[in-house]
Formats: sequence, structure tokens, C-alpha cells
Amino acid sequence: MAVPLLTKRIVKKRVKKFKRPHSDRYICVKESWRRPKGIDSRVRRKFKGVTLMPNIGYGSDKKTRHFLPNRFRKFVVHNVQELEVLMMHNRTYCAEIAHDVSTRKRKEIVERAAQLDVVVTNKLARLRNQEEE
Repeated sequence: MAVPLLTKRIVKKRVKKFKRPHSDRYICVKESWRRPKGIDSRVRRKFKGVTLMPNIGYGSDKKTRHFLPNRFRKFVVHNVQELEVLMMHNRTYCAEIAHDVSTRKRKEIVERAAQLDVVVTNKLARLRNQEEE
């Protein structure tokens, strides 16, 4: 099992998603963030006690950006050849098998990852057969 190289603590300045204003009031207004542009918008004018807007201050630390909680960066793998790239970087990157990879190829990727000492985040996905369940 590869030990992650990152020793710095990962700090998220904000964990909650930024929700679109009035998304709780109207069904047709979805929750995904859109910048308010109205002339009277309290959110745009940054009144006290209203929904916060995303800005540059919420960004993660440059050294810990894009890291997973297991302290590895994610690298999507479609075949065994792409897994070979991670051989020298197995302490920084972990492999994630793409969703469109067949069960047979998944077995090959997981076996080769064990040989290369590469962490695979979804190694159990689609490998259990009906008898085990």
C-alpha cells in the first residue's frame, strides 16, 4: 500500500455548496449557483444576513488543491497502459477506473495496480458477482 506524499492537513474554507438565491422559494429556480444580476438584489449588494456569494477568498491552498480526503490526487484510468503512467507517481496520484470499463478489464487493472503498488479508489466496483451477493 502506497503512503501518500502529502503530509499537510487539507483545509476546506467552505464545505457547503453555494446555493442560488430564491432556489428555496421557486421550483423552477434550481439550486446550482448563478450570479444575481438584478438592480435591487440584496445578495448582489451583499447585505448582512443574506446568501453569501462565491469569491476568490474561498479557494483552497495551492499545495492541497484537488486532493482527495485520502491525500491522493485522482487520475482516471481506462486501461492497463494508462495505469503504467502512475508507476513513478504512486505516492501522489491514485487511480480511478472509468465508468465505461468492462468487468474483465477492471480485473486486469486491479491486479496490475496491486503489482505497481498504486491505490485504486473504486477497485471493488463491478467485481462482485451474483453468488457473493
